[in-house]
Amino acid sequence: MTYQAFDLSGKVALITGGNGGIGLGMAEAVAQAGASVCIWGRNEEKNATAQAQLEATGVKALALPIDVGDEAAVADGMARTIAEFGRIDACFANAGVSTRGKSIFDISAEEWRRVTAINLDGAFFTMKAAAAHMKERAKAGDPGGRLIGTASLAAVSGAPGNEHYAATKGGLISMIKALAVGMARHGVTVNAVLPGWIETAMTSDAFAWEKFEQAVLPRIPMRRWGKPEDFGAIAVYIMSDASGYHTGETFMIDGGYFLF
Repeated sequence: MTYQAFDLSGKVALITGGNGGIGLGMAEAVAQAGASVCIWGRNEEKNATAQAQLEATGVKALALPIDVGDEAAVADGMARTIAEFGRIDACFANAGVSTRGKSIFDISAEEWRRVTAINLDGAFFTMKAAAAHMKERAKAGDPGGRLIGTASLAAVSGAPGNEHYAATKGGLISMIKALAVGMARHGVTVNAVLPGWIETAMTSDAFAWEKFEQAVLPRIPMRRWGKPEDFGAIAVYIMSDASGYHTGETFMIDGGYFLF
């Protein structure tokens, strides 16, 4: 018999940026554990492909073209998701963008605002809307819920040339800690996941650079890049009943990079 606390049947997950990379890795895992899944992404072609992959697991899945940097779009997307699924048990604020320059002097005000609009404002709008839904459920006698943010090692280590990205991820961790305290009374846990160097579309340019690979890969004790599927188990755990007393955590998944 399997451990029943990890069974997500009857639960609903919302995953922003869920049409690829880490978000899709999480979405596929929670779907395989029995959860229905709604993913948000701006690329409708990727949305359609991801939705088909999730539906192939046998669960109900839906992909919506939502720009998380637009608060009105987030409110509309949240309403549409709840109308379609009836509830949201776990909200993964995973959508993010990044660019990298040689130094802070290469980051324009326009680029700073583009990155913060998605990574920090978007996470705030998403979590705020999901938290409101979970608070109302608690008031109606149905407490519980999970809020999860995808941060980064850039939040806790030096990332020259990536100051805008690092600032958003550091801010996200601080926001998550505050939410963890504020939402605990409603039975809601709030946690962050900190990925290391993961093979996704976002990191493809860096990984194609031979000098980067030669410098970074030997610093990873596991001696490989991370993959989206490496985030499946943590997504299932955080969403499951097993993690009901685990909140305010920063789960570092980096193959040991930060330690070495």
